[in-house]
Amino acid sequence: MTVAAMRAGTFAVASARPFDSLTHVELTHIEKRLENWIRFGRHVGERIVDRRRRVFSFRPGSVFAFVRWAANDYGTVASRIDIVRAVDPGEPYQTLPFVRPGGDILLRVEGWPKVERVLRHIDTVDAAGVDPCDAAPDHWRHVHNRIATGEEPRGYTAERHRAWLKRREIER
Repeated sequence: MTVAAMRAGTFAVASARPFDSLTHVELTHIEKRLENWIRFGRHVGERIVDRRRRVFSFRPGSVFAFVRWAANDYGTVASRIDIVRAVDPGEPYQTLPFVRPGGDILLRVEGWPKVERVLRHIDTVDAAGVDPCDAAPDHWRHVHNRIATGEEPRGYTAERHRAWLKRREIER
C-alpha cells in the first residue's frame, strides 16, 4: 500500500467479508495527555487519519485488548482496559467509546492498579505460550470477575488452552 493511499484514508482489508462487517477501533496518541492503544489482537486493516490518530479494523470473532489512558497537568485522570470480541453483523453488542459499532465486552476494568493487574495477567498468558487473543473468552470473563471482587484470577495454562480448543471444535 502506498503512503498516499494511507493518507487518503483508504486501506486494503485481507478479508472476503464486506467492509461493514468489521469492528473499527480509533487509536489516539497525544504525548503525556491521551493514549489509546491495542495491547493484543490481530487487526486486518489500518487507516492513518493524521499524525495522532489511526483506525484498526478487526474481523468478527476476533478478540483484542483496548487500553485507554488520559492525564492532565496533575497526573493520570483515567485509565481503563477492555477486552472485546468483535461481533458479526446483526449480533447484539455493547457500545464502547472509540469502538464502532461496539462488541462483546469480555473484561472491563478501570483504575490504574486494576489495569496494571490485567496487563500483568496478559503477560502471564503470553508467557504460557498462548497468544492472548486466542485464549478462551470465558477466561477473560473470569479475570474480570475475580479482579472486580479483589481476588487473584486463575492462571491460563497450555492445558486449559487445549481444553478450550477441543470444546470449540465440538461446538462447531
